[in-house]
Amino acid sequence: MPDRHAAENQSLASAEGLVQLFRTGQASPLEIAELSLSKIDQLDGNCRAMLTRMDDLAREQAKAAEKAYRDGSAGPLAGVPVTIKDTFDVAGFVSTRGSLVYQNYRAFEDSGVVRRLRKAGAVFVGKTNTAECGQSATNENRLPYVVRNPWNTEKSPGGSSGGAAVSVAAGYAPLALGADGGGSIRIPASFTGVYGIKPTYASCMDEGGFRGMSEFCCPGPLTNKVADARRFLGVLMETDFSRREQRGLRIAYIPNPEGNPVDSAVAAAVRKVAELLQSLGHNVEQPDLDLSGWFDVFGPLVLAEEWRERGHILDIAPHLLSNYELSSLNAARDLTPEKIASARAQHFVYRTQVDRLFDRYDIILTPTTATTTFDIGTRPESINGVKTSRVWGPFPFTAAFNVAGNPAASIPCGLANELPVGAQLVARVGADPLLLDISEALEEAIGFQYLGKPSTAPRNPEPLA
Repeated sequence: MPDRHAAENQSLASAEGLVQLFRTGQASPLEIAELSLSKIDQLDGNCRAMLTRMDDLAREQAKAAEKAYRDGSAGPLAGVPVTIKDTFDVAGFVSTRGSLVYQNYRAFEDSGVVRRLRKAGAVFVGKTNTAECGQSATNENRLPYVVRNPWNTEKSPGGSSGGAAVSVAAGYAPLALGADGGGSIRIPASFTGVYGIKPTYASCMDEGGFRGMSEFCCPGPLTNKVADARRFLGVLMETDFSRREQRGLRIAYIPNPEGNPVDSAVAAAVRKVAELLQSLGHNVEQPDLDLSGWFDVFGPLVLAEEWRERGHILDIAPHLLSNYELSSLNAARDLTPEKIASARAQHFVYRTQVDRLFDRYDIILTPTTATTTFDIGTRPESINGVKTSRVWGPFPFTAAFNVAGNPAASIPCGLANELPVGAQLVARVGADPLLLDISEALEEAIGFQYLGKPSTAPRNPEPLA
């Protein structure tokens, strides 16, 4: 006879699977909430993904979901455990934004996307750790514990939605709410072997939410399955993402955008994705597409907003800031109005430049990151023997599409040195359904879930300084 507990444990990997169990009465939302909280108890001493537990709220929401299934009013996420990145406000709970500055800030109300998740019946099990104010592509901050990658706990999960990615990869919950202003969903998705998607800019609003990289940032999901991302995005964007079969797409495969070096094992894994897409009946080409110009837009506009929102911290509590946030604010102090105005003008030009590429292609394929994950507190100094930028070297391929506003996703496509590799798929502005469709077809063809599973044996590491 099948082990029911084992079946429930496996079901934590899939929101779609959980909803089916709830509808047929094979499991109850409260049982699954307790299972999710138990997984956090068991594993988070090792992974440190969670900043705030919401056990009482989770049980209350799970009981409400049980009633909703009984009376036929269950929403699309009723009873499904969800983690929430700590840049999003949940009424009554602290939102640290990954910063000592905000460690005592308690939200009075839900932000927009949290309200929609609550209305859909989701079960909030906790809030996840993040880079300070979402300002780094890794997850170190000055809070007591650093998030660790469940594939290898000496390695970074990426950032800034690192805790969100780990909560899915380690099996705490099937859904995590993240945010992506320069790759902050896709980078940790790539490093932890999960699926992450950033929707078209401004298609998913977070009314009343935290402001950081606001001219480029989008809320979005991290999941194990593309079908779960469909369901999640459908709630966040209040729309339907029914799947359609796609044939004969025009795909531009760019192995190293802007000539940036890519680790050879990562390049090989993404090349196989290009070959797989060709075998699925799509027309894959390797053109020389111009993606340059994003950096001159991204840097000034991000820094200008940091100064508007948090420049005052330099006067009152600079000692509480991480080195990277302190550096950002000091750099922002020297920005001129002329530099900001130029970046705004270039932003429109860049969006037009990238949009024209989609007159020729339906999908652009690149590596998500230039390397697999690396040790916490370090970054590669070179890639394939080529010296690289400490800030952008491992992850130069994501921010371009935040600046352009395109929907973009990272899909796990293999392993390199026993660590996950992600392939980035990008569609035209507004073509989010197409991006989900091609992602799901690839997911089925790749079968990543059979390639490897993360190791989460408890180690109880000491906090890093």
